Amino acid sequence: MTTPEALEREHTLATATARFDQLRTWEALGEPALGQAEVLELLALSEVLSRKAAYGRQLSVRTARASGASWSQIGAALGTSKQAAWEAHARWIDDQAAQHGTTGIAGLPGAEITDLRNLAGDADS
Repeated sequence: MTTPEALEREHTLATATARFDQLRTWEALGEPALGQAEVLELLALSEVLSRKAAYGRQLSVRTARASGASWSQIGAALGTSKQAAWEAHARWIDDQAAQHGTTGIAGLPGAEITDLRNLAGDADS
């Protein structure tokens, strides 16, 4: 069965995007007609792209904070409020801590989580 988890391990963002584009084009043109396996792969790839893009987005938020950007500036760059940008980043940090706590491998360990929380500060910083 095609799952996002399996495809996430198989693809980088670039290769997932290329395969998604190929399948989406075939779907739009109707030639070659997609079978059930390809349609399910297309759906799973859309989830993979969403996950990889969200992770990359938060890494860029971290880099922006490290460069001295304020949450107002980050929110503007994301097309949202400073509070929403900060809350999304805080949730990402919590998710990274939870993943590491669950698997011991995925996510980020305690020292890095502490550093990220310190760097993030609060929404008004």
